[in-house]
Amino acid sequence: MGRPPTRPKKLRDGFYIEIRNKGAKTGIKLRRDTEEQMLSAIKEYEKIKEVIVLGEFKKGKMVNPPK
Repeated sequence: MGRPPTRPKKLRDGFYIEIRNKGAKTGIKLRRDTEEQMLSAIKEYEKIKEVIVLGEFKKGKMVNPPK
């Protein structure tokens, strides 16, 4: 058993949102291939969770910051 990596993982190409329980500090990141899929996921989760739009990522870097 070695030491765990300290470098953050690169994000795959796509659109990302972060889903948290209301009042929580940490959440999970969800990736969708298209912006339409991301918007439908936001509508699905916003009723019961806290949703943060991270934007589009390509080659591990943010392309379009959230509006």
